[in-house]
Amino acid sequence: MPKTYSSLRVLVTGGGTGGHIYPLISVAEELQNIGAEHGITVETHYVGAPGRFREILLEQGIRISEVFSSKWRRYVSLLNILDIPKFFVSIFQALFHVFWIMPDVLFSKGGPGSLPVVFACWFYRIPVLIHESDAVPGRANLWAARFATRIGISFLSSQEYFGDRNVALVGNPIRTFLLKDRDNQEFSKRYFGFAQDEPLLLVLGGSQGSTRINEFILNSLELLIRDFQILHQVGVKNFEEIKREGEFLMKDFHPEERSRYKPMAYFKEDIKDAFAAADLIVSRAGAGSIFEIAAFGKPSILIPLQEGADQRANAYEYAKTGAAVVLEEQNLLPNIFAAQLKKIFGAAQKRSDMSEAASQFARPSAARLIAEGLVELATNADGE
Repeated sequence: MPKTYSSLRVLVTGGGTGGHIYPLISVAEELQNIGAEHGITVETHYVGAPGRFREILLEQGIRISEVFSSKWRRYVSLLNILDIPKFFVSIFQALFHVFWIMPDVLFSKGGPGSLPVVFACWFYRIPVLIHESDAVPGRANLWAARFATRIGISFLSSQEYFGDRNVALVGNPIRTFLLKDRDNQEFSKRYFGFAQDEPLLLVLGGSQGSTRINEFILNSLELLIRDFQILHQVGVKNFEEIKREGEFLMKDFHPEERSRYKPMAYFKEDIKDAFAAADLIVSRAGAGSIFEIAAFGKPSILIPLQEGADQRANAYEYAKTGAAVVLEEQNLLPNIFAAQLKKIFGAAQKRSDMSEAASQFARPSAARLIAEGLVELATNADGE
């Protein structure tokens, strides 16, 4: 890294979902760490459509300039027509914002609102590093690749979509606090009030919860509760309803059995203890979820969103490593689910092999690698 640089101005962009925003924040944190190590001031700006994550970005000291969010849907929709003028307006917005910020480098996670920012930086000859989380790249990143200097990917299978461009397998950046000061499984089980010597299933449906997974777990409680403890993230909006339904369904259960099921509205930083406590994780198959599960070396059953082609691709690509089992929604039936659990928990070696495969797949240094790549691009005049 050239010592002549005393400051760097980094621009980040990405659609307003957790799968886009949290990796941006993780990389921004690593940029600050690199800056502190080398005596360089790093200034981070966000241009895009942050949605409900605006306050989270501001809390991280990231300055925000907004552009219109537009997307091209894979299905016939009137919204596609309505979003066309918004897209062209967002290009002019991005050109304006990027001109006044004039960053040294851009990091894009893709998603709605990101492509105009990538184009604007390419127009001003600012080096661009894009990152693709999913096994099958999204449209925004496929288009943005034409303007990118470098491309980072999470799944090796996505490399074929980018041809002979400058692509590197770096993994997916996960929330940095998950990598620090972890408690052991015994403490974490005790933290949530569970027994140490009984297997614990952690059920995740995303920050909003999953109605289908929630209903399935409730309908399967009588079968599952015999052999497993269950920590179930149901979503903030669903919590009171799920809690009432769970209490009703378990009203005739023994008190000890009722204590084996615990619904949670939403995990914040205690998600770290939830991961640590789990013996097996049941989850959707977003890239962020998969890489966080892998970082803890946990076996998993993945239930990809039925309408989500990206989640199905992620799930099956990850399952190839032996770290997970994929269960399609149409097969989400109590007896099939119980059979998978029996197969996994019926042999200690099976769980051990799945855990080892998960740990081998994890790339906890992804955010650091991307941050180093951004600094390298920014501090080389030719952008190579």
